[in-house]
Amino acid sequence: MKQYDKESGRLSPRTGLGMLSGTIAIFIAEALILPTGFVTAVFLARRLGPVGYGLFALASTVIVFAEWGCTAIFSNTTVKFISEAKDDWGPVATTVSRLYVLAGIAMAVLLFFLAQPLALLFAEPAMAGYLRLFALDVPIVSLGSANINILLGRGCFQKRALISASRCLARLILIILFVELGFSVAGAIMGSIGASVVELAISCLYVRLRFFSRTSFPAGKLWGFAVPLFMNSLCIRLLKLDLFVLKALGATAAEVGFYSAATNLSIPPSLLSASLSPPLLSTLSGLLGEGRDERAKEIGRTAIRSVFWLLPFAAMTAGASSEIVNFIFGQTFLPAGPMLALLIFATVGLHATSVANALLTASHRPGLTLVLTVPIVLLSFVGYLFAIPTFGGIGAASVMAAGACFIGFGSILMACRIWSTRWPSGDFLKCILCSLFAYGLTVLWPASGWVVVVKVIIIAVAILVAFLLLGLFTSRERALLRSLLSMRFRENRMG
Repeated sequence: MKQYDKESGRLSPRTGLGMLSGTIAIFIAEALILPTGFVTAVFLARRLGPVGYGLFALASTVIVFAEWGCTAIFSNTTVKFISEAKDDWGPVATTVSRLYVLAGIAMAVLLFFLAQPLALLFAEPAMAGYLRLFALDVPIVSLGSANINILLGRGCFQKRALISASRCLARLILIILFVELGFSVAGAIMGSIGASVVELAISCLYVRLRFFSRTSFPAGKLWGFAVPLFMNSLCIRLLKLDLFVLKALGATAAEVGFYSAATNLSIPPSLLSASLSPPLLSTLSGLLGEGRDERAKEIGRTAIRSVFWLLPFAAMTAGASSEIVNFIFGQTFLPAGPMLALLIFATVGLHATSVANALLTASHRPGLTLVLTVPIVLLSFVGYLFAIPTFGGIGAASVMAAGACFIGFGSILMACRIWSTRWPSGDFLKCILCSLFAYGLTVLWPASGWVVVVKVIIIAVAILVAFLLLGLFTSRERALLRSLLSMRFRENRMG
C-alpha cells in the first residue's frame, strides 16, 4: 500500500507510518495536559486550598465517571465500524451520534436528581450545587466524543490532535479566568464546561454531520461489540473509583486533595494510552479488513512491546515521587509522594489494558478480557474495604496499583495468544533491568527545586541510552522512525 493517501497527499492511516504519525500528533496534543493540567492543578491547589481543591476533584471524579458512562458504550465500536466502512461512513456516524446525545441528556437529568443524595453520602453539603452545575457538561462532552470517534475511525488523527490541544488550552484559560473573578470552586467547574463547548464547536466544524438526516444503518448492529466493550470498560472504570471509595470510607477533603494531586502527577502514561489506542484500533481494523493480516500482526507485536518500555520511566517517577510533589505542589502536599510512587504503576497497568483491548477488538474478540477484569475488580473492592481504613490513601493506591497491573499484563498475555505471538520475555526482562537501574539512580541522587527537572531529564535520557545498548529497538523500528521524520520533512515541503 502506498504510504501517502491519494486525495490528501498525507500519510495514509492504513500504514504503520500513518499510525505512528497519528499517535505522535495525538500524544503531543494530549501532552499539553501536562503543562496546562499542572498549571491548573497548582493554581487551584494554591487558590482553593486542600479543602476546596478536594471538593473540585471529587465533583470532577463523579462527572468524569458519568461522562464516561455516556461515551464508552460506543467509543471503540464507533472507531471500528467507521474504519471498516471506509468512504461510506455517513450512516454509521449519524446513528452513533444520536445515541451519544440521548445518553448524554439522560445522564445529565439523572445527575441532577442524584446530586443531593451524593452530597449526603460524601458528607459535603456544598457538593449538591457543584454537581448540578457540572451536569451541564455531560451532553456537551457526549456529542463532542461522538465527533472525535468518527474522526478517529476515518483516520483523521491530526484533527483529533488539534481538538485535544484546543480543549487543554481553553480549560486552563477559562478556569483561571472564572476563579479569579471570584467564583471559587464553581468557577473551576464553569471553566471546565467552557472547554467542552470549545471542543464540541471545533469537532462539529470537522465532521459536518447531518444529524437529522435519514440513516440506513441500524443501531442494533452496534450492540454485538458495544456491550462487551462497555462491560470491560465499566470494570476498569470501577477500579478507578479509588478516589470515590477513599472519601466514602471516611477520608477528609484534605486527604482527598492529596490523593487527587498524586493522581494528577501519574497522568503521563495515560496520555500514551489516549494517543496510541485509537489509532492502533483504527489501523488494525482497516488492515484486517483489507486482508493484510501479517502487517497487522507486526504492528500488534510492536504495540505489545511498547508497554514494557514505560516501566523504567515509572520506576524513575517512583524514586523521585516526593521530590516531584514538593516541586509541583509545595510541602503542604508532601503526603501525596508515597501515593504517586504506587499510582504511577497503576497507570502503566491501565495502559497495558488499553493496548490489549485495541488488539482484541480489532480481532473480533472484544469481551475476552472480562474473564480477567470482573474477578480482579471485585477483589480490589474488597481490598479497598480493608486497606483504606488502616492505611488511608496509601492503602487505596496500593490496591489500585495491584489490580491495574494484574488486569493489564494479564490482558497482554491474552492478546499474545489470540494474535499467535509469543510473550516478549527478553524485552520484558531488559525493561525490568532498566527499571532497577533507573530507580537506584533516582534514589541515590537527591534533588530539590529546579534541579529535580534537570535530574528527571538526565535519567530519562540515560534510560533511552540503555534501551539502545540493550537492543530494545529493532532495526525495523529505527528505520520506521527515520522514515517518518523524512516523510514529515517532505510533507512540509509539499505545503
